[in-house]
Amino acid sequence: MTTRALDIGADGMLIKPLRSEASKGHVDPVLFFAVLMLVAFGLVMVYSASAVYGAAQTGDSLYYFKRQLIAVILGVVAMVIGVRVGYPRLVKLAYPLLFVTALLLVLVLLPGVGYKVGGSSRWIRLWGYNLQPGELAKVAFIVYLACSLTRKQEKIRRFGSGFLPHLLVSGVLILLLLRQPDFGTAATLTIMLFLLLFVAGTRVSYIFVAALAALPMAYGLIAGSPYRMRRLLAFLDPWSHRFDIGYQISESLISFGSGGITGVGLGEGKHKLFFLPAAHTDFIYSIVGEELGMIGAVVVLVLFGIVVWRGFRASLRAPDLFGTYLAFGLSALIGLQTLVNMGVVMGLLPTKGLTLPFFSYGGSSLVCTLLAVGILLNISAAGSGRIAPDEKVTWP
Repeated sequence: MTTRALDIGADGMLIKPLRSEASKGHVDPVLFFAVLMLVAFGLVMVYSASAVYGAAQTGDSLYYFKRQLIAVILGVVAMVIGVRVGYPRLVKLAYPLLFVTALLLVLVLLPGVGYKVGGSSRWIRLWGYNLQPGELAKVAFIVYLACSLTRKQEKIRRFGSGFLPHLLVSGVLILLLLRQPDFGTAATLTIMLFLLLFVAGTRVSYIFVAALAALPMAYGLIAGSPYRMRRLLAFLDPWSHRFDIGYQISESLISFGSGGITGVGLGEGKHKLFFLPAAHTDFIYSIVGEELGMIGAVVVLVLFGIVVWRGFRASLRAPDLFGTYLAFGLSALIGLQTLVNMGVVMGLLPTKGLTLPFFSYGGSSLVCTLLAVGILLNISAAGSGRIAPDEKVTWP
């Protein structure tokens, strides 16, 4: 790494925040433009997938497009904030952000506050828009983990001080999410916990035992919930339940298959015409496959691969341990959600309520993901090596 005058403490964190390299224009151009392409592509696909549905439901074919456009604007603002604010400042915000997130997860469960859709209370209604605290929880949890794991790097191999506290904090958030219920986000936080603990150097035996202990709990949650059991049965044999519990995944597979290599053409897909439920949200990748074919689907996958690759690259080049953990966690989060969503719509995984980042309709998901990208861009700029060797790092 290029020699730089960095004030790094014994805990691996910068004592003084780096001046944002983004202010000098040194953001990662590959990551930046890949994200912009995904956002623009996603906006087009939201319109294509929702125009007919929006016209039937609201009388306005642009209804969902306009709301997603507002989310894009807010998301870009969040990304700029993430770029401009030096990531070391998140150290001070980690615990307050986690507390606010936990408070929102409690509020969403209260009658009259939480907004229920499809039997799940996951949203808080604000000025005609829905705030989903579960999306903020993903980013807040990773910021907390990166901060805590860095502070406890010397104790990370100890069960009582290095492993158990993180397990307890995540357990509180996961229980609140399961009360909504939001099994997909709860599972995401669990996987991210184990990934970051492993990267930080926790004993593998602790992670293995915790994972084994979680399996009976996961089985109980699935077996004790009729709708989760139906989803599992639909995954195992969708064609035997073609017009019942396997309808959604069957239609998704048919949608993909009908697109062939080059697709039926943008806007010409048929399965969004009330055949495929959630065509503009969780199953928007099916519409990509139908209208743009395998070529379009692969292009989207490659763009996501570029984003995750550049995120991991930023992690490896981060100037301190906190930046390394934070960039790794945010990159892994985007990659995990992408793989799970694509796996679901292609019948490779049981149905989960996880959106496709940058694509699926939903303001909370888009804004929080773009905020995560802004933080990644800031970490990438800080580790770019373009600070002059004689430049002292001072508070902005």
